[in-house]
Amino acid sequence: MKYLVMIQGSKAGYDALSGQANEEGPAWSEKDLEAMYAFMGDLNNDLAESGELVDAQGLTSPAHQRAVSRGADGRVVVTDGPFSETKELLAGYWVLDCESLERVTEIAERITECPQPEGAPQHPVIIRPIGSGGGDV
Repeated sequence: MKYLVMIQGSKAGYDALSGQANEEGPAWSEKDLEAMYAFMGDLNNDLAESGELVDAQGLTSPAHQRAVSRGADGRVVVTDGPFSETKELLAGYWVLDCESLERVTEIAERITECPQPEGAPQHPVIIRPIGSGGGDV
């Protein structure tokens, strides 16, 4: 079964990754970033080797996001981000093809072990099965 495994983050977290300490946590150093990228690279390599990795991507800063919706009058409304009312946002994801929910949960547990600076917040890793079109919606 395929699963979408998502890492949550925040605007403040992206600022910290850019070297800006804030109320949410400390600034990340170059050494912190290198440790995170090495961890993620090893994880992705292991998942590719096991045949479970379908896709994985980190997402850019929410400063580059855009929301497209329809207003009450039916007109399209386009808003550039980030949005102050948004506390958490999608920071990255994996699409994994795993034999069971237990296996994908083991992988999510490993993701939570990613190194980060002391005092940085722990954001959740979310697992969602990807529907096959014939099951629950």
